Amino acid sequence: MTRLDIARAEVRSSRSLWDSTLPHLDDVSSASSAAGARQGYVQGPEEQMLRLVERTIDLGDEGRFLVAVAGDAVEIDDETRGFDRSLGTTFAVIGIMFLLITTFQVRFGLAPLKRISAGLASIRSGAAERLEGSFPIEVAALARDTNALIEANREIVTRARTHVGNLAHALKTPLSVMMNEASANPENTLASKIREQTDIMRDQVAHHLERARLAARVAVVGTVTEVRPVVSALVRMMEKIHHDRGISIMLDATEDARFRGEKQDLEEMVGNLVDNACKWAQSRVALETFVERPEVYSERRIVRIVVDDDGPGLSPQQREQVGRRGRRLDEAKPGTGLGLSIVVELVNLYGGDLTLGTAPIGGLRAELVLPGA
Repeated sequence: MTRLDIARAEVRSSRSLWDSTLPHLDDVSSASSAAGARQGYVQGPEEQMLRLVERTIDLGDEGRFLVAVAGDAVEIDDETRGFDRSLGTTFAVIGIMFLLITTFQVRFGLAPLKRISAGLASIRSGAAERLEGSFPIEVAALARDTNALIEANREIVTRARTHVGNLAHALKTPLSVMMNEASANPENTLASKIREQTDIMRDQVAHHLERARLAARVAVVGTVTEVRPVVSALVRMMEKIHHDRGISIMLDATEDARFRGEKQDLEEMVGNLVDNACKWAQSRVALETFVERPEVYSERRIVRIVVDDDGPGLSPQQREQVGRRGRRLDEAKPGTGLGLSIVVELVNLYGGDLTLGTAPIGGLRAELVLPGA
């Protein structure tokens, strides 16, 4: 501490300086605070770097004093760095805590929505028919309304099937009466025309009723069919039907193939194609099923069913004409079967595809692409 006086100057120092004195900031560039204190770095008596703070105090008659306090800058910097480390560690711990709390809240707070999403996926895949389990009050209404929507969809489909059946019975009776009356007078020209138009009406009614029936079946949510048991049963049945001709049917069906649709529809589509192949084949028919993913990282699957025969096949022009309404794949052969137009209707309703080409064994190749599960 230094006392400044006009007559004399008295310097008082702490014992830690011994005979040394502190330099003043008047001689070096220093920053002043609003209270008049000055601070800065100076070279100490032992050539060490000091952090110095000094201030002039006026005591009136007692004189003016210059008070200076210094400390080792290294120790001060170490303390500052220690404080910064503690502060950084504290903020890091707080940040990690906030992150854990947010993760916990998102993971467990949104878990009911994840369960609903998994339940809807199970319904689409056919593993479940409705959302099961208890849900928090915040999402319970959503689950309840979803189940109600699924039930309403099933009721609509059931009513549509009933109406289609009623319409079929209502139309068959008057058509049969008209046909019987016309058949009673076979020589009458008018009766012949009535029979002709009645046959056309029957075909039209049968076609559109079948189309409505198929559309109603496809609208059912969550129906899944295992492909291998269906095609295996069809192969056994076709081998019995065409046993006299000695047709050999080779089957290669994967175990994991699952068709997103009803079993009856799959039997109608594949059965028609296999029956046609057997009727036109000379000795061999090949049936192959496998599962594909259109995109590498996509969960969506498709089922591809390929039917080959070693018959005469079809020309490109015949392939274009064979799918027209009212035609059958086997109309040049005796017997009955579902027309290819109905097969095409089914494929389109399921969002699939049917292509005809040339089989490696020489005949016709029919390739079905259907949605998988």
